[in-house]
Amino acid sequence: MILDRRKFIKSAAVGGSAAAMANWFPAWAQPVSAGITDPIPTVSGTDISLRIARQTMRVDGKVSRAIGLNGTVPAPLIRLREGQTVRLSVTNDLDEDSSIHWHGLILPFQMDGVPGVSFPGIRPRSTFVYEFPVVQSGTYWYHSHSGLQEQLGHYGPIVIDPKGADPVAYDREHVVVLSDHSQLAPEAIFRKLKVNPGHFNMQRQTVGGLLAGKDQPLSERVDWGKMRMDPTDIADVNGSTYTFLVNGYGPKDNWTALFTPGERVRLRIINASAMSIFNVRIPGLRMSVVQADGLNVRPVEIDEFQIGVAETYDVIVTPPDDRAYTLIAEANDRSGLGRATLAPRPGMAAEVPPLRERPLATMKDMGMGDMDMSGAASGSDPAGMGDMDMSAAAAPAVDCPPEHAKMGHCTPSEGGATAADHAAIGHGAGAMSHSMRDFSVAPQVKRDPGVQTISPMPVDRMNEPGQGLEDVGHKVLTYHDLVALERNPDVRPPERSLDIHLTGNMERFMWSFDGIKMSDYHEPIPFLEGERVRINLINDSMMSHPIHLHGHFFELVTGKGAFSPRKHTVLVQPGGKASFDFTADAVGDWAFHCHLLYHMHAGMMRVVSVRPRGDAA
Repeated sequence: MILDRRKFIKSAAVGGSAAAMANWFPAWAQPVSAGITDPIPTVSGTDISLRIARQTMRVDGKVSRAIGLNGTVPAPLIRLREGQTVRLSVTNDLDEDSSIHWHGLILPFQMDGVPGVSFPGIRPRSTFVYEFPVVQSGTYWYHSHSGLQEQLGHYGPIVIDPKGADPVAYDREHVVVLSDHSQLAPEAIFRKLKVNPGHFNMQRQTVGGLLAGKDQPLSERVDWGKMRMDPTDIADVNGSTYTFLVNGYGPKDNWTALFTPGERVRLRIINASAMSIFNVRIPGLRMSVVQADGLNVRPVEIDEFQIGVAETYDVIVTPPDDRAYTLIAEANDRSGLGRATLAPRPGMAAEVPPLRERPLATMKDMGMGDMDMSGAASGSDPAGMGDMDMSAAAAPAVDCPPEHAKMGHCTPSEGGATAADHAAIGHGAGAMSHSMRDFSVAPQVKRDPGVQTISPMPVDRMNEPGQGLEDVGHKVLTYHDLVALERNPDVRPPERSLDIHLTGNMERFMWSFDGIKMSDYHEPIPFLEGERVRINLINDSMMSHPIHLHGHFFELVTGKGAFSPRKHTVLVQPGGKASFDFTADAVGDWAFHCHLLYHMHAGMMRVVSVRPRGDAA
């Protein structure tokens, strides 16, 4: 065939223009590779060696500096079996201290891997040996607890096979590690957040949007401006600087998981990101959630789920057709997404839908229940009581040991606050205060510049799917959907209750528990061995916080009784509450923190100390 020269020149020009224009498209919309099907490198056995070192990584064709283990990002998959004992020799080849925390694993506190809390850390050019029995099964992960190394790639997955038959039947499995990556150094990211917490928010409301009738009307914008609140402030660091990764690959790399049509495929999905909450879905495929944070749950069919930083979900999918499907991990502020492909053969790709409209924070995210800007209730509830938490007087009476009361960690039930007391301070039915700085609602919170707001009417939001997912038109997972497959090992009622406020100043990027930063207060939160405690996490900020307790599992208070879902991390929605019961059965000192990396380093971390009964005095 003879090619017409004029047509050739025209086609070449068009091709060159397309190649140039590709740089302006978001990563998920650009041409993709033929598909990368390489599995994550795996290590297993009773003696495992890991080496932490500087390296580079290539994401969507761009080279970045990284910290990896055994030369890979993510780090190798560690495959263990329940009932074995494992020795992990970790060599630090960095010029700085490092560490590994085994996230979600139940082990002696000296092996937990948090410098300054459970061990001194791993010095440069030295080796530390972690040794512990493996007492559980499921999907977990590991990461650095030193500095900001986690952001640079210091994370990896763990799969522990059960010693008996697995109650989850499947034909094939894939480990899916979600993460975020920036070519900007993590120290530079942190510095920019401290100088201007909204530095990375490129999705603010504009005058053009106002004129086009988008987003908030003018009156609401004025009211929010008076409160110095930004309804688009959903994520601190987002797609303006992040590329969202699946197993270390960017959207253009197109990591691909293979299947045969009709197979039951188990996806072990781990959110190992530093700062990104993801909304995960596979258009055209329903998912059956079978495990949460490594523990089995009764299967529940869904179309989408929100996964907080450090959470894990195992899902079963059964692709019926000989075609490709796209797995989407969309950032919760919808500034970008990670993508992978499920396909029967390499080289296949499915359509990637456009980013959905970004969510806007509401009065509920301020801790105002369902109130509108004028203080009147929204909807058909004129009294505004529909979603308000009026349970202060109805809370079960629990004992409060004198040593805990003396430290301000609880209030004795006898002679404690009554419904009338709460009404008198504007906290009950008698008078409802809407002040965002009413410290009488949270008397244990330190009055400090680091506390910008106190939620006046926080409500339990564990029955909600997450910001922006309320009206997507399909089934989205909530914590209320989760039911433990097996009866919980401890079903005793709590002996006492402890409120912990998640506090911060979003304008100064200051974060804390009860207004106290970890660097300012080193006294641990005390517990006695074996006691049952109800923890009420009250989010006084307009941001979601994934809260992780080391060394323990806890039961979410969602009305499921002896089959309440057990987790190690819970995502507390903005302006809302989340409660869990836990048994302090692991003696030692344990980290307790928000798992947004820069929030933790800005102060939202404490130490939980579980003391033997004989040491209570």
